[in-house]
Amino acid sequence: METWTREQWESTLQQSAAAVYYLYTPMCGTCAVASKMMDVISVMRPDMPIGKADLNYVQELAVRYEIESVPCLLIQKDGRIQEKIYAFQSVPYLLERID
Repeated sequence: METWTREQWESTLQQSAAAVYYLYTPMCGTCAVASKMMDVISVMRPDMPIGKADLNYVQELAVRYEIESVPCLLIQKDGRIQEKIYAFQSVPYLLERID
């Protein structure tokens, strides 16, 4: 899973039919667990563009997408945010939501 800038995310929105953007903060314990889940998902779904970013460095996205907390998973389809996930329940749950 690559670290994306805001510009890379916006480019992916325009170029990919579907993509996922994982937002976290480094001092968040729950984010550490969610990061491990996302690493597994990125291996299981190599066809899906998946990026991550420290929310401290993409604060304008927090405002634009009304991010309420971290970790947050933005799922986009056809250039639009379809879902924001805050509760990373399990890898199978996340895979189901992504598909």
